[in-house]
Amino acid sequence: MLEVANLEVVYNDVVLVLRGLSLEVRDGQIVALLGANGAGKTTTLRAITGLLDVHEGDITKGSVTHNGDEIHHKDASQIVKGGIAQVMEGRRVFAEMSVEDNLRTGATTNKDSGNVKESHDRVMEMFPLLADRRRETAGYLSGGEQQMLAIGRAMMASPSLLILDEPSLGLAPMLVAQIRDIIVDINNSGTSVLLIEQNANMALSIANYGYIMETGKVVMDGDPTKLLSDEDVREFYLGLHGEGGERKSFGDVKHYKRRKRWLS
Repeated sequence: MLEVANLEVVYNDVVLVLRGLSLEVRDGQIVALLGANGAGKTTTLRAITGLLDVHEGDITKGSVTHNGDEIHHKDASQIVKGGIAQVMEGRRVFAEMSVEDNLRTGATTNKDSGNVKESHDRVMEMFPLLADRRRETAGYLSGGEQQMLAIGRAMMASPSLLILDEPSLGLAPMLVAQIRDIIVDINNSGTSVLLIEQNANMALSIANYGYIMETGKVVMDGDPTKLLSDEDVREFYLGLHGEGGERKSFGDVKHYKRRKRWLS
């Protein structure tokens, strides 16, 4: 489905952000990409979706392949037409437009009216709350509702691969659980998912495979159960240590400092 191979990205011809990053998303999978702020997760998303140019970034090495087709030199609209949709961090709905009009903007690359109607019906079935509020102004929705709208808008493009950038950010635990279940439903309906998250517990609880990034490259990957049981992952991402899962304070965790052995 998606293969990122030995990718290097430089901003402003100076700052090297991705340093030989490689990952893959197989057909039908949910893949979690984890990392702290500054690890390079959002740059990875931009490289896949054709948005590096907007941020003065360039791919200087490596490739991005989707269904056998190299896409790292394509623009964003071509990539969406090819079956990749994304939900950016912070939701970014069109606040002054209605819920319905927000959804319709997600289908602008789809010229098949029958397919648009099918996608619209699917989104309304998936998000009954949006169906009830389709005429309301998007800016008046709660944070969780806006996240649902952002995901629904992306699904209007009928993607084969959906990329989600920090979908749980700023949401209450109950809403995080709702978003998690929505991601599972989307995947069960046939859409592969690349889930970019800091919330390791949520992401790895539903993923088929996981990658952990530090300083622009993958430092650990594998089965989510293996990653969740790893002492370093538990300490840094979950704030837990010891067999009983005792919670540590942030001050105790700070000594972690991207342990050297992750990078060996």
